[in-house]
Amino acid sequence: MADDPQQRPTPTSEDNLLSRLRDWRASKEAELHAEGLEDEAVDMPDPRAIDLVLRVGELLLASGEGTEAVSEAMLSLSVAFELPRTEVSVTFTVISLSTHPGGDSPPITGERVVRRRALDYFRVSELHTLVQEAALGMLELEGAIARLQAIKHARPPYPGWLIITGFGLIASSASLMVGGGFLVATAAFIATVLGDRVAAVTAKRGIAEFYQMALASATASSIGVLLLWISSVLDLGLYAGAIITGNIMALLPGRALVASLQDGISGSYVSASARLLEVFFTLGAIISGVGVVAYTAVQLGVDMDLDDLPSAGMSVDPIVLVGAAGIAVAFAVSLAVPPRMLLAIGVMGVVIWLLYAGVRIAFDAPPIMGTVAGAGAIGVFAHALSRRTRRSVLPYVIPAIAPLLPGSILYRGLLQITLDHPVSGLLSLSEAVTVGLALGAGVNLGGELVRAFQRGGLAGAGRRHRPAARRTRGGFT
Repeated sequence: MADDPQQRPTPTSEDNLLSRLRDWRASKEAELHAEGLEDEAVDMPDPRAIDLVLRVGELLLASGEGTEAVSEAMLSLSVAFELPRTEVSVTFTVISLSTHPGGDSPPITGERVVRRRALDYFRVSELHTLVQEAALGMLELEGAIARLQAIKHARPPYPGWLIITGFGLIASSASLMVGGGFLVATAAFIATVLGDRVAAVTAKRGIAEFYQMALASATASSIGVLLLWISSVLDLGLYAGAIITGNIMALLPGRALVASLQDGISGSYVSASARLLEVFFTLGAIISGVGVVAYTAVQLGVDMDLDDLPSAGMSVDPIVLVGAAGIAVAFAVSLAVPPRMLLAIGVMGVVIWLLYAGVRIAFDAPPIMGTVAGAGAIGVFAHALSRRTRRSVLPYVIPAIAPLLPGSILYRGLLQITLDHPVSGLLSLSEAVTVGLALGAGVNLGGELVRAFQRGGLAGAGRRHRPAARRTRGGFT
C-alpha cells in the first residue's frame, strides 16, 4: 500500500495521535466515496484485505470485544487498506463486510460466523494494537496478515493452571470479603475449581452451556452445604454460606451484562438483545444449580439460617478491601488480561468498593445508588485510561466491577424461596437483577461522559463516528 505521506502524516506526539488519526480517516473516507457508482470502475479490492478485515473482526468478537468496537476496527482497517465504499454489519454471531469498487463492477460481500467464544483480553489488546498501527500506515497488508496469524497462535500470558486458579481465587476473595475467614475462603477456592472442572468435562462431551453452569454451581454449592452441616454438628462456627456466595460471584456474567448495555446504548439492538438473553440464561443456570442444592439441604435438615447470611454490607475494613482487590485481579487473570494492567485493575477494584460504601454511608442510600455511583466513576476512569493507553476498555472495566456483583443478594433470594418465603425471595432476586443492570448502566454512563469530550477513539472513533447518535436529533445539528 503506497500512500502520499502528506495525506497521512505520522503523529509527532502522544497528545495529538488520536485526533490526527481521526482527521486522516475522515479524509480517506471522503476520497474513497468521492466518485459516484456510475463513474469508471477503480481497481478491484485486494481479496486478502477483505479476508483480513473479516478475520480481525471475527477474532475480536469471539475474544469478548463489544459490537461497536468491532465495527469501528473493521471500518478503520477497510479504509487503511483502501476498500472502497465499505459497509460493515456486526451482530452477536455474524460479521459481514460489503465493498463496492464502482462503475459496472459488482459489489463484493464476505461473511464470518462466530461459533466458539473464549474470553481472551490478551488477544483483544494485541488486535487493537494491530488496528492502530495499520490505520496509521505503520503496517502494510502483508505485515498485518502475518501479525494476525501470530496473534491467533500466540501463547496466553498465563499458563492454563493459573487461569483456572484465578477463577477459584475469585470465589475465595469474595468469601473473605463477606466475612468467611481464611478456612472458608480455602474451601471456596477448592469448591469453585472443582465445579469449573466438572463443567469442563461436560463441555468436552458436548453438553449445552446452560447445564455446564448449573452443574458448576451445584457442585460448589454442595461443598458449601456439606461444610455448613459439619460446622453445625461440630459447633465450629464456620461461615460456610460464604462458599456459595463466592461461587455465585465467580459465575455471574458481568462481561455479558456490560456488553449488552453497551451494545444497546450504541444502537446495536440485535446484539444487545442476544447478550441480555445470554445473561438471563446464565442467571437461570446458577439459580437452578444453587436452588436444587439448597432445597435438598433444607429437606435433609441442614440448618440454613436467614438471619445470618454472608454479606460485606458497607464495611471498609482492610480485609474487605483486600477481598475487593483480590476479586478484581483474579477476575483479570481468568480473562487473560495482560499482566501490565493488573495493578490498575486492583486499584480500581478497591476504589469502586470505597465509592459504593461511601455513598451508602454518607447519604443513607440504597444499594442501587451506591452501585451506580461506583460504577459510573470506574467507567470514567477506565475509559480515560483506555484512551490514554490506546487499549480496549473492557479489560479494565469487567474485572474492576466484580466486587459489586450481587452474589450475596442472589444467594439470599434463593434461600428465602427455599425456606418458604417466596415473596421476599422474589423481591431479593429482583433486587439482584436491578443491581446488576445498574452496574452495567453506570459503567456505560461513565464511558458516554468520556466520549462526549474526546476527539478520537480506538481508530478514529468518537462523537462524530457513531451513526446511532444521529438517528434522531443528532442528524439535524
